[in-house]
Amino acid sequence: MTRASPRPNLAIGAYRHLKRDIIRGVYAPGEKLRMSDLKTRYDLGVGPMREALSQLVGERLVTTVSQRGYRVAEMSIKELEELYDARAQLEGLILELAIARGGDDWEAEILAKAHALSKVVEVHSAEDMLEVWDRRHQAFHSAIATGCDSPHLLQARTWLFDQAERYRHLWLCQTVFSDAALDTKRREHAALTDTILARDTAAARARMREHLMSPVPIIKRVLQQRGLA
Repeated sequence: MTRASPRPNLAIGAYRHLKRDIIRGVYAPGEKLRMSDLKTRYDLGVGPMREALSQLVGERLVTTVSQRGYRVAEMSIKELEELYDARAQLEGLILELAIARGGDDWEAEILAKAHALSKVVEVHSAEDMLEVWDRRHQAFHSAIATGCDSPHLLQARTWLFDQAERYRHLWLCQTVFSDAALDTKRREHAALTDTILARDTAAARARMREHLMSPVPIIKRVLQQRGLA
C-alpha cells in the first residue's frame, strides 16, 4: 500500500513568501497587512497566514496593531545605523577568532567563494543577477565567519543579518546593477581576502568594518528619497 505524501507545511511557505515580499518592498514600511488580501495573494487560509505573521512579528519585520491586525515594521536611519554598527562589531570579533582558529581548509574555502563571487558576469535577467550575486556574496562572508568555530556567535550573526535584510536589499538594488559599484566591491573583496589570508588581525578587522559599513550612506540616501527617514 502506497503511503500518501506528507502535506507541505503551509505556514512555512506563507512565512517565506511574505518575508521575501516585505524585504523586496512589495509591502511598504508601515503598511497594514489585511488578512483578506494576504489570503488572496498567497492562496492560503487564515491559520497558516496567522502563523507566518506571528513568526515575522518575532523577527521584528511585522508589528501588531492593538492585537487586532498587523503592519509592516517601520524603517529608520537610526535603526539602520544601529544594526550595521552591531553587525560590524560582531563580525570583527568573529573574524578575529576565525583568523586564530581557522586552518588550511578554511583558507581554501574563502578562496573558492571569493573566486565564485568574482565570476558573476552575465545572467539571464536583472532578478537573476541580484539573486546570484547576493547568494555568492553571502557565501563568501559565511566562509570567513565559519572559521570562528562558535555556533552561538554564528547564530547571533544570522539574527543580525536577518534584521538588516530589508536595508541590505535597498543597497543591493543600487549596487548589483551598476558596473562601477560591482567593480568597487570586487576590489574590496580581493583586498579583504588578501588581508585575512595574511593573518593580519588588526588590519583585517579594520578592513572588514570599513567594508560592512560602506553601504550605510547609500541606504540613507535611498531612505531619504523614499521619505522613510
